[in-house]
Amino acid sequence: MKITVAGTGYVGLVTGVCLAERGHDVVCTDVDEGKIGLLKSGKSPIYEAGLDELLAKNRSRLTFTTDAATAYRDAEVIIIGVGTPEKMDGSANLSYLYAAVDNIAAHLGRDSVVIVKSTVPIGTNDKVESRLRKGLAGRVKIDVVSNPEFLAQGTAVRDTLFPSRIVIGAENPEAAEKIRRMYAGFDAPVLVMNRRSAEMVKYASNDFLALKISYINEIANVCESVGADIDSVTAGMGYDPRIGNKFLRAGIGYGGSCFPKDTKALHWLANFHDREIKTVKAAIEVNDNQKLKLFKRSRQFYESLAGKRVAVLGLAFKPGTDDLRDGPALTNVPLLLEDGAIVAAWDPIAEKNFRKLYPREIEYCPRVEDALSGADICFIFTEWETVRAIAPATFPKLMRRPLVLDGRNCFPVAAMRDAGVEYVSIGR
Repeated sequence: MKITVAGTGYVGLVTGVCLAERGHDVVCTDVDEGKIGLLKSGKSPIYEAGLDELLAKNRSRLTFTTDAATAYRDAEVIIIGVGTPEKMDGSANLSYLYAAVDNIAAHLGRDSVVIVKSTVPIGTNDKVESRLRKGLAGRVKIDVVSNPEFLAQGTAVRDTLFPSRIVIGAENPEAAEKIRRMYAGFDAPVLVMNRRSAEMVKYASNDFLALKISYINEIANVCESVGADIDSVTAGMGYDPRIGNKFLRAGIGYGGSCFPKDTKALHWLANFHDREIKTVKAAIEVNDNQKLKLFKRSRQFYESLAGKRVAVLGLAFKPGTDDLRDGPALTNVPLLLEDGAIVAAWDPIAEKNFRKLYPREIEYCPRVEDALSGADICFIFTEWETVRAIAPATFPKLMRRPLVLDGRNCFPVAAMRDAGVEYVSIGR
């Protein structure tokens, strides 16, 4: 098929490249000339494992352009994968989505199916279809299908090529069948439903996972008070098939492009319809508080961090990505700087993005050992394998005071204590 993908971020670019890998001819379009320029040169504007290799492998089936006429004129299927960031009130900002819709309406030259893959409030696909048909004024036939993505940053390529399920929300059976054919090369269950149900599947799925993370973090906090060990507790829970062992790792909260904005968006949407999802509201509050947990704990050791060398290990919100959004480092580093700390940070991938926010305020270290050298305290915000591989004896060897506040439970408590490390983790 001839497919056009609008947006070259995590969703759009990964989707386009993976569809090319499955044999389709794909045009990726974006208004950002910098991104398109990079892609034309064979470089990805985002870091995602396996993406560069697929870009190189499928160059003959991939076209990158900022020209809307070129992108949309002959497309059999158009996939909208632009960002829908949160507004100040927590609702979804749909301005990028509607800008793409208006571009499509202005340039589409044949009958087509438009897929909304971006995460959008329930009912948005109906509005998109109405806006497209009004803009097209009957020149061509158009159908809109909701086809939410379920990829996770860091494993986005694998999640797209080998999805757990493919959800197609359509009002027209012919449009649904066309999208089913587009996914013929993907080995996954296909669920066809109405558009509003498909839109809700995305929110309900992400918010459930956010609830699970928030729940286990609250259990971990209680474990600290009563002398239980969260690792033992989650091991005991995980064997129950009704619960499973996924998303049961205690830490200092979730971040990234999905969970924070999707929980807030669904909370806002429910309130707009005079409903309140109390569990989602609680998850938002728990996560906001959890991110501050280690900074608050540092007060037990230092009244102030002014003049103290603070090692920060990990800037990305999770391993395997350069995304900073809503990660604990973004919350805590400003607090550390405001407190007068001398921050020495290490991250193997996300440093470049963090430098855009703090170009001179902190020291960026090429090695973990450089960040730890002479430090008075260490915060661990991302569980990179390099961090997990640190020998406990390294901390007292390099640090002025071997005090480690670990937000990702990277080390066995006993091993750290035996090495002479003052060690604070979550729920243990």
